[in-house]
Amino acid sequence: MARANAVDSAGDKSSVWAFDFDGVICDSVGESSVSAWKAATKLWPDIFSSSDASARKEHILKDMEYVRPVVETGYENLVQIRCLLEGVSPDKILNDWHTVLPEYMQKWGVERAKLVELFGGTRDEWMASDLKGWLHMNRFYPNAPELLQHTIDQHETYIVTTKQARFTHSLLNEMAGVPFSQDRIYSTAETGQPKSAVLTMLQERHPDRQYHFVEDKLGTLDKVCKVAELDHWHLYLVDWGYNTEQERSTAGKNKRISVVNMERLQKAAELTA
Repeated sequence: MARANAVDSAGDKSSVWAFDFDGVICDSVGESSVSAWKAATKLWPDIFSSSDASARKEHILKDMEYVRPVVETGYENLVQIRCLLEGVSPDKILNDWHTVLPEYMQKWGVERAKLVELFGGTRDEWMASDLKGWLHMNRFYPNAPELLQHTIDQHETYIVTTKQARFTHSLLNEMAGVPFSQDRIYSTAETGQPKSAVLTMLQERHPDRQYHFVEDKLGTLDKVCKVAELDHWHLYLVDWGYNTEQERSTAGKNKRISVVNMERLQKAAELTA
């Protein structure tokens, strides 16, 4: 499947479009980092309430932006932020996260389910006490809400995200002004399913369509490429969001994946200026 064909043939109104959220539609690194700090203060109060932690907070939050590309699910931010506080180098986190994450979770005796619950609960509390403040710690990538609205109008459109669905729904409806039904948001953080399983389900729900999946994570697209049932999906890696230049270069060598900027993605979805 040639990359050019993937873009040129995207205009069919019978298409199914699935978008990742964080890193494609929304840049949530500011909010997720502050939420991680708030949650870590609850989980490890002696560590995160110390004078040393307070003095280093802004520097660590800045480092969280640097290491964000390796985060798959929000709870991982809690592990990242403690690693940074304890002196694990940002480069080690960025280059070796697949071993750093389980190593430190085991070291600290924390489980995924507990971290997911704590991270989500902390966000809920922040939203309940200061929704405007929580919303404005996030931002939408230029033209991303308009792109999403266009596909909603023209195609079967879904969000497939590692973010919990209620937060995605609030951001789209309250901040972006995009009325998006929550039953079209599939959160793999909540179901535990890989994104490839959600795409398979969408393909079965909407047979004989054109299928398009937009991501900022090369690792996710690589996993989709390995599922034979998903060979008909056009796969897009955006050139913004939480990926690196090296990952974009690697993706460009995969004939299944189109590396796109916003203009090309707009064209693919028939979005006019």
